[in-house]
Amino acid sequence: MNEYSTAFQMACVPGPDAAAGMTRLPGGGPVLVVYLDPVNITIQAPPVRSRELAAFCRELAREAAKLAAQIDPDGESAPSEVTRPRHALVRDQFGDSGAGR
Repeated sequence: MNEYSTAFQMACVPGPDAAAGMTRLPGGGPVLVVYLDPVNITIQAPPVRSRELAAFCRELAREAAKLAAQIDPDGESAPSEVTRPRHALVRDQFGDSGAGR
């Protein structure tokens, strides 16, 4: 654990209106919000640790796709270990998310 860590554990079953989405804080910082219906979880990182949050989000996406494939094998296929992530790469060019500020 470090100065940014808070340990907790929870188990839940998503309700019928469960969803996930990326949004921004009033100050502009990006956050991942998991709406579990009725509980919400917000995941964010301090600006100096944004690469760690990005890596975590990519891992979360891969593992969630594997779980979905196990639960619903006839749905979308899970990405293979050799498949590149489907996340857009920001190249700090005008028009990229967050660039041009």
